[in-house]
Amino acid sequence: MKTKCFSLVLSLLFLLSACGGQQPSVPDDTPETQTVELTVWGAEEDEALLQEIFASFQAQYAGQADFRITYQPQSESSCKDVLLGDLEGGADVFAFADDQVSALAAAGGLDPISDADSIRSANLTAAVDAASVDGTLYAYPLTADNGYFLYYNKAYFSDEDVQSLERILELAAQSGKLVAMDWSSAWYVYAFFGNTGLTVGLNEDGITNYCTWNAADGPIRGVDVAQSMLSIAASPAFASMTDPEFLAGVQSGSVAAGVSGVWNAVAIAESWGENMGAAKLPTYSCAGQQVQMASFSGCKLIGVNAYSKHPEWAAKLAQWITSETNQRLRFERRGQGPANISAANSAQVQASPAIAALLEQSEFSQLQRVGGKFWDPVTEFAVNMAQGNPSGASLQTQLDRLAEAVSAR
Repeated sequence: MKTKCFSLVLSLLFLLSACGGQQPSVPDDTPETQTVELTVWGAEEDEALLQEIFASFQAQYAGQADFRITYQPQSESSCKDVLLGDLEGGADVFAFADDQVSALAAAGGLDPISDADSIRSANLTAAVDAASVDGTLYAYPLTADNGYFLYYNKAYFSDEDVQSLERILELAAQSGKLVAMDWSSAWYVYAFFGNTGLTVGLNEDGITNYCTWNAADGPIRGVDVAQSMLSIAASPAFASMTDPEFLAGVQSGSVAAGVSGVWNAVAIAESWGENMGAAKLPTYSCAGQQVQMASFSGCKLIGVNAYSKHPEWAAKLAQWITSETNQRLRFERRGQGPANISAANSAQVQASPAIAALLEQSEFSQLQRVGGKFWDPVTEFAVNMAQGNPSGASLQTQLDRLAEAVSAR
């Protein structure tokens, strides 16, 4: 045994001498830092907030990768169309409205969430349902506040005054102020039809719509709603304004009340201060009765592109953006209502007039589920009503054309 060991030592010495006495090289096991490039799409007004969230994400995972996160502004309402135009070239992480989740999942743009149980337990049921398709979770809930209600300046209206749209218009006219609502957006126009018994929604195919807004019989007919809209538009206090125009009117002092959502809460509070009021939508006069104005509701979601080159890191970033901490931060910075249960139940959120108004309006809201052919025909009709129907065309004819276009296959 000793002889064999001695021979082995001699052999090793011979090999070392043959190599010029060099020591055998030791492989470098230090892993090279991975470069992770992620593109994030979000609302233009969210840029400062998102940059702050990106910085905290990179600090949290410092040393695990070399992160290069690029923000690009992209409307949440049109995210689906842009993304499906080029899935492989689209953002890794993106914000979008919940009514787009079915189409994105069907097109392969979203994969089911791997840790769905933890996401479900942390977020409001309504938000989880909005982020799901047939019970499968496809996105991360971000907000549970994508609806609209009434803002009003308490210097001009009492809490009782704002229960009726006609009363609001009357008082605003007396003060030389405006009441704003965007009739160029079918999203808001639903308010007049939603609680009348006239219906619109998705067929079982999940693509096409049904629409009875042109119904010529029943307690409230389509022409009754159209005539009410014309009466509202005829008020000197009424103004059809886009959301940016509404906010500019608030800031200039020309607008005393208007329909909008929580995303404007901070800016309106800065302008009106303690006079800022918020309430459910008012009733309006239609067919000899007071009809409670309805609303579409929904959530904002964060999706992870199924074609991302860094799916695990993209998912981590999506979770970070929608975490309890960052949903609280979003409320503080942007006034948006959290989908996270703990954040939503915080005293600060519960004390928000805008959130309280949204919750009050939720009794009269409907989750937005309409196909793409809903938007343009309704907008065309409503814009004509806002202008006072200058052509004098038959209201029934216009409603028939609207219903046919909305229901087209």
